[in-house]
Amino acid sequence: MAPLTDLYHLTMAYGHWRAGRHRAPAAAELFFRRGPFRGSFALGAGLAEGLRCLRAFRFSAADVAYLRSVLPSTTEDAFFDYLATLDASEVTLSAVPEGSVVFARVPFLQVKGPLLVVQLLETTLLCLVSYASLVATNAARFRLLAGPDMKLMEMGLRRAQGPDGALSASKYSYIGGFDYTSNVLAGKLYGIPVRGTIAHSFIMSFTSLEEVQPRELPPLAGGEPVDLVALAESWLGQVCELLQTPPEKANRGELAAFVSYAIAFPQDFQGLLDTYCVRRSGLPNFCAVALALHQLGYRAIGVRLDSGDLAQQSKEIRQVLRACGAHFQVPWFETILIAVSNDISEQSLEEFSREGSEIDMIGVGTNLVTCPLQPSLGCVYKVGVAALCPAWLVEVNGSPCLKLTEDEEKVTIPGTKTMYRLYDAAGHPFMDLMALEEEPSPSTGQELAVRVLGQLREASKVVPTAVEPLHRTYFRDGQVRGATLRMVALESSLELTRWGLRLGGQHPTWTWSCISILQVCELLPSLPEVAMTERLHHLLTELLQASQ
Repeated sequence: MAPLTDLYHLTMAYGHWRAGRHRAPAAAELFFRRGPFRGSFALGAGLAEGLRCLRAFRFSAADVAYLRSVLPSTTEDAFFDYLATLDASEVTLSAVPEGSVVFARVPFLQVKGPLLVVQLLETTLLCLVSYASLVATNAARFRLLAGPDMKLMEMGLRRAQGPDGALSASKYSYIGGFDYTSNVLAGKLYGIPVRGTIAHSFIMSFTSLEEVQPRELPPLAGGEPVDLVALAESWLGQVCELLQTPPEKANRGELAAFVSYAIAFPQDFQGLLDTYCVRRSGLPNFCAVALALHQLGYRAIGVRLDSGDLAQQSKEIRQVLRACGAHFQVPWFETILIAVSNDISEQSLEEFSREGSEIDMIGVGTNLVTCPLQPSLGCVYKVGVAALCPAWLVEVNGSPCLKLTEDEEKVTIPGTKTMYRLYDAAGHPFMDLMALEEEPSPSTGQELAVRVLGQLREASKVVPTAVEPLHRTYFRDGQVRGATLRMVALESSLELTRWGLRLGGQHPTWTWSCISILQVCELLPSLPEVAMTERLHHLLTELLQASQ
């Protein structure tokens, strides 16, 4: 994994090595400057892949030979010998647990170790964390819009950016709150529940009932096989009479497809209703086969819609299912699951909620895995610096440094920090607090002076009833420590609910001004959930004054 980096990290590494500062202790923080999708939060993800990278971090003989061919010919041989000895055994990584709510400017992870190695890890960790967190956040937004009871299925494999992107999307959508994936390999690799129905092509491949082979299905309780084709045909007449629709309008090829699928999967029968006409064909054909299965002791499990006004059709379908259940005395019929797909977006979910629907499951593909509303999270990786160190560091040799440029959004918060999550009396988190590493932990039940980001002119007083360190150490001495992958979608959903998070919360556009130190401080994003201690604020002020 070590060569998975940008070339300039190797040239900078050589510069550090020649200057004899390659082993200087350094600390890096990985964070994002603005909430993605014009919102206020992200879900941190990609930690497990980052730890896998640390375990595998080394340059093989073939890697070193390649680097000799691309670095300038003046590069000393001893540097390549040094690269061959590198690993991450002196690196310590701490991070928020996978799937945790993270706010802008609050580090998702921190990396400590020798300067040269900490620097070389930048691009790799950014690559592994940024897309993972973006997709997890996108999934969480769908979950918030859908509500806790709606079943969500990720089905973006065919739309994703290659197989790696597809597998990552399945994995991190699950962390973000989805219930299922259609991706079989993701199910195998990550233990995600897989689901699927049938496609239009399956239904269109049948043209008549004569094509159904075999035709018979034994009752669930045992006994002689029954001709399911004939049984479904008899039920179709009764269903059409109830629905007052002509039986001849029900497509016989579609009925044949449903019967064939029901014989193959009698306990998992599902129908795709919109290959032809939902009301006159798909729905009567499905009800006929489902009632035939019921007569043999089986239960159909669901229907799917893939076109049209999904919310309105779902209500009409539920009405028909209820009517059939009542008329034919099959109580469970009205609870048959209704699933929808067809380029589902956040706007689609808002419309479902506004119009009301009877939808039980939503399949989301393109608008989930490709993140079209924001294709990149824009994470950054900053390391602590001494006064003359490069701008990308936050601390080296124990000396903090502030990056202050003409681009106000790139102003950094200095020093190696510890992050805390503060809770109120109801057990709800209300603030993430950044403190310098050497500061004592906030005490529960005691008043604490803080500076809320975006409101740094005045101190605020808070009294937490519980204090939780936000980061946990996951890698030290070359070993992964503790569980890393939180693959329980419910936990992420519950955390979102506890924060009372909404999809809005966009911060105003900043306008660069260097009139005063307080004005520069006010350029930090206005997030009521994020604050710094007075001591950290004092350090920030000192460094701002020194930079004037």
